[in-house]
Formats: sequence, structure tokens, C-alpha cells
Amino acid sequence: MIYFEKVTDMSVDTACGDAQKARDDAARFQEAYGKIKAEVSRMMVGQDEVIDGVLTALLAGGHVLLEGVPGLGKTMLVRSLGEAMDVNFSRIQFTPDLMPADIQGTTVLMETEGGGHELKFQEGPLIANIVLADEINRATPKTQSALLEAMQEKQLTVGRRVIKMDEPYCVMATQNPVEQEGTYPLPEAQLDRFLFKLIVGYPSEQDYHDIIDRTTGDQGVDISPVSNAEEINDLRSIVRAVPVPNKAKSYAIRLVIATQPDGDYAPEKVREFVSLGSSPRGVQGLMLAAKVKALLGGRFAVSVDDVKAVALPVLRHRIALNFHAQSEGVDSDAVIAEILDSVRAPDDIE
Repeated sequence: MIYFEKVTDMSVDTACGDAQKARDDAARFQEAYGKIKAEVSRMMVGQDEVIDGVLTALLAGGHVLLEGVPGLGKTMLVRSLGEAMDVNFSRIQFTPDLMPADIQGTTVLMETEGGGHELKFQEGPLIANIVLADEINRATPKTQSALLEAMQEKQLTVGRRVIKMDEPYCVMATQNPVEQEGTYPLPEAQLDRFLFKLIVGYPSEQDYHDIIDRTTGDQGVDISPVSNAEEINDLRSIVRAVPVPNKAKSYAIRLVIATQPDGDYAPEKVREFVSLGSSPRGVQGLMLAAKVKALLGGRFAVSVDDVKAVALPVLRHRIALNFHAQSEGVDSDAVIAEILDSVRAPDDIE
């Protein structure tokens, strides 16, 4: 169903033209999405939901945090995505001794052809289109904070130099949820900059067979670029243009308010176990991710179901649990599940 506001104010030709353009844009979006996913899936085995989540974050213009134990292919997934597109890709291996200048860049003394010397700024790996921040929680808070400006403002300030990032710009970070020694948990302010937090789980039994065949045989898998920066920016424009009916917008707002302990829609589990709820970035994330979901479903406007489908990865890292929740073994996924069960869209309320 195509959603138009005040169609009566538009000519029939304009309405038909807009409808055809919406169909063409959706078809183009699905085709581009499909070819990128197919190329990445040549290397990745299983993990369909995680691949969809990473691509959704990229095309929505957000960043993504991948959490899972070592060996599940988090780094391989992001690297494969970088190889599947003709963009500038860089990887940063975070360690406790990594300094902000190591990732941002610094001014170095260079020798000129005539034997003299001059100061030149040498860009760090943070200046790229897709940045893989591997084991991000191993770096100190000082280095982690160097990412904040890049993630939020799409720029870096080094001394008096301001460097604008080329679009598309996306930070994809990985972290290990189990090992705590030598790690520094990400602060809430930085977690809030990630559009998605995706949990990477163990493969199925059949997936193990496929992993063995692809990785231990004598034939490697080569990933070829099937997209580029211009196309990704174009797809992002299509996402932004998807309309959001008031019903879906109001539902997303109620979900975010329901994560706040004092919110009008907060269920009992939120009031009991949550110390801090989502900020307005949560509802922005719900809208952008739901627009991608709608396009992939062939819909030209966001539905309540689209918002519901993306609520877990958008909100799970935006809820701070209290000590009572930790002692009772309650995690943020369980809290969000209750929110989704209790919050209804405006038209569903009697």
C-alpha cells in the first residue's frame, strides 16, 4: 500500500508519477541490497540475521556493534562487506596501549626531495568509509572517546585541523562479552551512538559442515566489489524518503518512553529493573531501521510491524539495568520483550 498525505491536493498525474517512482526506488533498493548480501554470503556461513542487521545499519546511515565470543566470524563479516564494495576500508585492532593519535592521525616530520624537512599530517585508519573497530572494549576510555566525534559528527578535530569524513561513513565494532580481563566497558554515551547492537550466536550443525568445506579446502573464496560509495549514498537517500504514518511514528515513540522507568507506558519489569531508558536517539534509530525494513518488504511506508521488527537491536544497548536486574539474571532483551508485549499502537487501544 502506498501512503500519501493529502492526495486530494495533488493532480492524478503527480500521484501516479510519485507512486511509480516509489516502486522503482524500492525495486532498485532491493536489487542493490540483494547483490551485496549475496556477495558477502559467499564468505559468511549462516548468520543471516546478523548480515541483514549489518547491511541495514549501513544503508540507514548508522553504526553497528557486534557482540559475540571469538571465532564466530564477526571480523570476517565486516571485512567481507568492505571487500564487496568499492570503498575505503580500514581495520583497527584495539589494544590497551593504543593512543588516540594512532587512530586519528598525527603530524609527522617528513624529509623533502631537496633534503629539507616539512611537517605533514598523516591520516589515521579512522579516516575511511567503513571502519572495523576490532575488540573495541580492549582500548582505554581515552582512545574509545576518540571515536565519539567521528561517529556523531562525521568529522575529526586534530589540533586546529577539522577533517570531514567522506560518505558513506560507518563504524562497525566488535567486542567479546565474556572475557573481562584487560577490557574497558563502553560508556553509555558511546553505546548510544551505535544504531544497532547485534548478538552473534553459534552456528547450526549444518553451518559447521559448510564452514569446514569453505575454510579448510584447497579453493579460497574471493569477494568482488558489487557496489560503490555513490550507490550506497543513493540508497541512503531512498531510505530517508520513505514516509512514516502517524500510527507507526506514535508506536515508536511509545516504545522509547516505555524503556524509561518513569515513562507513562513503562511495564512493571522496566520500573523494577531499569535505571536508565533510551534517549531520543532511540526513536531516531527505530525510524531509520524501520524504513529499511519497509523497503525490503516491498512497502512504501513504515508499518507498526516494521518498527517492532527492529526494536530489539535498536534498543537493547540503550537500556541500563540496575543491580537488582543483574542479581535476578534479567537482561535487556527480556525487558524489551515485555515492552513489545505491553505497548500497543494508538489505534489498538480501546
